[in-house]
Amino acid sequence: MAGRTISEKILARKSGQDAHAGDLVVCEVDCALGTDGSVPMALDYFKAMGGENVRDAGRLVFALDHYVPPTSPQTIELHRVIRDFARRFSVTLHEAGEGIGHQLIVETGRALPGGLVVGADSHAVTYGALNCFATGIGSSDLAAVMLCGRIWLRVPDSIRVVLTGQLPGGVYAKDIALALAGMLGADGAAYQALEFAGPGVATLALEDRLVLSNLAVEMGAKTGIFPADAETVAYLQGRTGQAFEPVAADPDAHYSRTVEIALDALTPQIALPHLVDQVVALEDAAGTPVQMVYLGTCTGGRLRDFHQALAVLEAGGGVAPGVQLVVTPASREVRDAMTADGTLDALVRFGATVVEPGCGSCCGTCGVIPGDGVSVISTANRNFKGRMGNAKASIYLASPAACAAAATRGVVTDPREVSR
Repeated sequence: MAGRTISEKILARKSGQDAHAGDLVVCEVDCALGTDGSVPMALDYFKAMGGENVRDAGRLVFALDHYVPPTSPQTIELHRVIRDFARRFSVTLHEAGEGIGHQLIVETGRALPGGLVVGADSHAVTYGALNCFATGIGSSDLAAVMLCGRIWLRVPDSIRVVLTGQLPGGVYAKDIALALAGMLGADGAAYQALEFAGPGVATLALEDRLVLSNLAVEMGAKTGIFPADAETVAYLQGRTGQAFEPVAADPDAHYSRTVEIALDALTPQIALPHLVDQVVALEDAAGTPVQMVYLGTCTGGRLRDFHQALAVLEAGGGVAPGVQLVVTPASREVRDAMTADGTLDALVRFGATVVEPGCGSCCGTCGVIPGDGVSVISTANRNFKGRMGNAKASIYLASPAACAAAATRGVVTDPREVSR
C-alpha cells in the first residue's frame, strides 16, 4: 500500500485508525475556535443536545472578532451571552479588540505541528501553515466538540502543490495564492487537502505560508497544509511550551494530482469582482479606478503585510486624492508592533482610518463599509458581491503592496512601477 500524505498521517494519529483517503474517522480535537459569528448558534445546539458541561475547556477558545465594536443592541447581547458561557465553563475568551480569532490561535501557540485544530469559521484552514490539520466546521460540530472533544471527518485526498524557485521583487505570497486559485478554480480542490511541498517552501516566511493556507478554502479545500521546518519551529519559540511532533509525507504517498508553481516566474496578480478565482495578471487590470483601499483581515493584516504596504506608500509619496485608506490590524500584538516601530503613525500621517483589531470591514458586519459604486482593492480573501456590506460595491483582491500601489495612484497599479 502506498505511503501516507501529511493529512492521512495526522488523522490516523488523532483517530487511532489505519486511516487513508476516503475513510471516515472520529478524531480527538486539540483545539477548537468559536467566534461571535458562530458561537451563539453553537450554544443553541449545545442546549438542544442536552449539554450541561464542556468536556475539556482547555481545548476551547472563543474570540469576539466579527462585531468589533458591536454595531447594535443585538450584537451587544450576543457578546454578553458568549462572555457568560465562557465565564461559567472557564473557556478562554479573547475580548473584542484583541484581534481575529485565527490570528490569535496562531499567535498563542495553539496550532502545533501534527495537531488537529478546528474552527467554526471557514478560514480556520489558516493554521495549516504550522503543519497541523486545520479545517473549518459548522456551529453544530462546534457544539459536539464542546460536549465530547471529538469530531468525525472524512479523510481527504490530497493535491500536492510543488513550489520551486523564489519570488522576485514586487511579487508576494498573495500573488502565489491568487495564481493557484486561478489555476484550480473555486471548487478545484473540493474536499481535498492542498499539501504544499518543494524547495520553494523554504523561501517563504511563516507569515507568507499563513496566506497560502488561508486562501486554500477559496479553492474548496478542506485544509491547506505545509511541512514543518526551521521556520516553523522558530515562529513557535516563545509562543508555546508544549511538545509537538511534526509530520512529513511519505515519499510514496498518493496524491490525486500534482501542480507546480515556479515562484520566480510569477508576476503580480489580482482577483476581479465578484469571484475569488477570476484571477488575471495585475497588468491586465491596470488603470482601473479605485476609491477605497483596505489593508487588514486574517489574510493580509499582519506586521509583514503592513511593512510591505508602507514601503510602497512611501515610495509613491502617499495616498492619492479621493482614495480612502482603511487599516485594520489582525491582532493587538500586530497593532502594538506597528506602534512600536512607527508603522502605525506613518500610515496615519498618510490619512489612514485605523480600525480596532478584528475582522473589520472584511465581512461587512462592522468597520468601514464602502459606498454605492465604490471600487475597493483589498488584502482580504473574498470579493463576493455584498461581502463588505454593500452589494453595490466592487471588490478586487491583491497583495498588500499592490493595494498600496493603487492607493498612491488612485488606479490599479503594478507595485513594481511605484517602487522603482
